[in-house]
Amino acid sequence: MSYLLDTNIVSLIIKRDLKVYQKIEDVKAQRKSIFISCITYFEIKRGFLAVAAPKQRERFNKLSQDYQIILLDDLAIL
Repeated sequence: MSYLLDTNIVSLIIKRDLKVYQKIEDVKAQRKSIFISCITYFEIKRGFLAVAAPKQRERFNKLSQDYQIILLDDLAIL
């Protein structure tokens, strides 16, 4: 099974929500795949243009490196 993180979940991860963080750690411990869609990626990036949140932006950049960003063409095969 794979997981595709939506914008709300990515936002909670960036905000360091403990419940979501623990769930992500559980999924990683089970060696399951976690992805972020390109739509979610660009929604979050666009949101950072509107606010000054350097620490959250840094966390998002790290998160983007940790999980594969799935392009629309890739979504067709899921």
